[in-house]
Amino acid sequence: MATLFISDLHLCAQRPVVIGLFLDFLRQRAARAEALYILGDLFEYWIGDDAINDAEFASIVDALHTLTQGGTPAFIMHGNRDFLIGTDFEKASGCHLLPDPTLIDLYGERVLLMHGDTLCTDDVAYLDFRRVVRDPQWIAGFLSKTVDERNAVVRNLRETSKAAMAEKKPEIMDVNTETVTTIMRQHGVHHLIHGHTHRPAQHDLQLNGQTARRSVLGDWYEQGSVLVCDARGCVLESLR
Repeated sequence: MATLFISDLHLCAQRPVVIGLFLDFLRQRAARAEALYILGDLFEYWIGDDAINDAEFASIVDALHTLTQGGTPAFIMHGNRDFLIGTDFEKASGCHLLPDPTLIDLYGERVLLMHGDTLCTDDVAYLDFRRVVRDPQWIAGFLSKTVDERNAVVRNLRETSKAAMAEKKPEIMDVNTETVTTIMRQHGVHHLIHGHTHRPAQHDLQLNGQTARRSVLGDWYEQGSVLVCDARGCVLESLR
C-alpha cells in the first residue's frame, strides 16, 4: 500500500475526460491506498459550498464520499482556484481540509505539504491579488452575492488571469529557490511536496549540508501525474 499525492486537476464541466479519469482513479487506485492527499486546485473554480449539489460537482463529491466511507482517508488543501472550499464540503465528501502549509509524518520522515503558490515570490502581482481575494471582507462580500453573480465574477477573474499570465515570463511564475530553502529550514524538513506550477519533477537540493528533495506535482489536463510514496521512498508517476 502507498500514500498518493495529486494536485491541480482543475475539474470542471468543460473537461469531462479529466473528470472521468479522476473518478476511475478514486474507484481503483485510491481505494487501495493508505491515504490520498489533494494539494490544491481540485476544481477549476469553487464559488462556495452551496455548489456541492450542482450537477457539475455532485458526482465528484459523491465519489470522494464513497472513497472515504470505504476506509481511505482523503485530505484536501486549498488551491488558488478553490480556496472557498469549506466545512460543508468536508462533511459531504468526508475529506479533511488541511492548512497550507501542513507538516506530516510520511513513513517516518517529516514532509512539508503546500499548494505552492506562496513559493512564487517573484510574481509580485499575483501575491498582491492573492492577498485581496483571501481577505475575509472580500470573501464575505463575494459569498453574499447570488450564484449567477459569483459565476460572473469568476469568469471575469479567469479572463483577467489568462491575460496577465500571457504577459509574464515563465520563470516569474515558478518558485523562488531562496523561498523554498527558507521555508524548508523553518519547518525542519528535507522533503517538500507541492503543486501549482504545473512543472512535474523531483528536484534535489542541498540544505544544511544534506541532500533534500522538492517533489512537484503536475496538472491533470495536460500532464497527469501522481506522487506515490511508501516506506521505500517516493516516485513521481505519469498517468496515461
